[in-house]
Amino acid sequence: MGEAPRSLFDKLWDAHAVVAREDGATLLWVDRHFIHEGSFHAFDQLKKKGAGVARADLTFGIADHYVPTRGRSAPIPDESIRHMVDQLTENSAANGIELFGLQDPRQGIVHVVGPEQGLTLPGLLIVCGDSHTSTHGAFGAYAFGIGASEVAHVLMTQTLWQKKPKPMRVKVEGRTAPGVGAKDIALSIIARIGADGAQGHAVEYAGAAVRALSMEGRLTLCNLSIEAGARCGMVAPDETTVTYLRGRPFAPKGEDFERAAADWLSLASDAEAEFDREVALDGAEIAPVVTWGVSPEDALPIDGVVPDPEHAPDPGKAAQIRDALAYMGLRPGQLLTEVRVDRVFIGSCTNSRIEDLRAAAAVLAGRTARVPGFVSPGSSLVKRQAEEEGLDRIFREAGLEWVESGCSMCVGINGDVVPPGERCASTTNRNFKGRQGPGARTHLMSPAMVAAAAVTGHLADVRPLIGTRA
Repeated sequence: MGEAPRSLFDKLWDAHAVVAREDGATLLWVDRHFIHEGSFHAFDQLKKKGAGVARADLTFGIADHYVPTRGRSAPIPDESIRHMVDQLTENSAANGIELFGLQDPRQGIVHVVGPEQGLTLPGLLIVCGDSHTSTHGAFGAYAFGIGASEVAHVLMTQTLWQKKPKPMRVKVEGRTAPGVGAKDIALSIIARIGADGAQGHAVEYAGAAVRALSMEGRLTLCNLSIEAGARCGMVAPDETTVTYLRGRPFAPKGEDFERAAADWLSLASDAEAEFDREVALDGAEIAPVVTWGVSPEDALPIDGVVPDPEHAPDPGKAAQIRDALAYMGLRPGQLLTEVRVDRVFIGSCTNSRIEDLRAAAAVLAGRTARVPGFVSPGSSLVKRQAEEEGLDRIFREAGLEWVESGCSMCVGINGDVVPPGERCASTTNRNFKGRQGPGARTHLMSPAMVAAAAVTGHLADVRPLIGTRA
């Protein structure tokens, strides 16, 4: 009898399993461990135990969550934030961990830096103390976020106990229309299955529309897997993956790369592999999407209207809609294109790569933003490339601020926040209450759609703006 067909996830799991316990948990080997400022809790645990870092060579530090996006040549004025950044520097140095620190020309958001440096490779198991670690699955890796105690366990052992999620496949076939990107696909999936629709599952994205995405687009898609409740998201490697990785600083070189590439291209679900759940979408039916509520599942095509709780399928859902509308200051039946915004933000680990900045700049070029906002590139290298291409000039001439790289207004813990009661069109990943600051109202959308909101002053369909000039 031959081996039973396996999914890509099954293959990655089996390749990293060390030993299984009777309670169903499996000890997994970790290939890459990314840490950032929040890792100080884990290092404190190591110090209490008198333990060291087992594999510093597989551990990489990145300063991103708390770093300022302005005035980096001067000391960080906020003492608590400065202490967080300093702790990462000290803990990395004390344990021989390579650090992409505040003044490093390679610094950026961890989920941008890993791929662009070639640290993220197909077939690896990657963890980080951040829920959006699922981003790295775009390369056919098993990547997921972990908690502080788990970070400590990985630091001490380079392993982690986990219970196996169930495999799930989301197929997006067909061809998407101009103006529709990975963010629209991801939000459409979440709106379809719900914020907990993939709970307990490892999601593999497949289909012609997914294959047509660039690596930047696949990174956006996998980034948002966690917002559907998934443990991780992944896309099987192909020639797009190999082309992206060729020549990256930490990727294999020469013949080693060619051998690795052959192995990467063999990483795919078997034809007869079974999935616990399958979902299918038609890419041709996906329109530019915006969120209206306080969960990523509260998403609709831009030509839609704000939901009416009176039409909800059950009392619980009706109550959720009422609560969301009260917080967001919206009324049932209101056209989404009538919703005015106070500011915009382009950045975060979801949409801050060069492709994202190009998409926004293409809409903003020759136009003026009617509301304030700023653009924070995903890494210092992305920032430099954007400046070489003149994108920074487009943003500035439109009236937006061009700042340094970091998590910035996505989570609002570095001082970049939306004032209470203000409405922000944002390329980030979460529109929870207070996510971008106390009382902030967040609408999630693609970079091109944020640019459209900037030049119109309200939620707007980007499609009429593509290829036209006001």
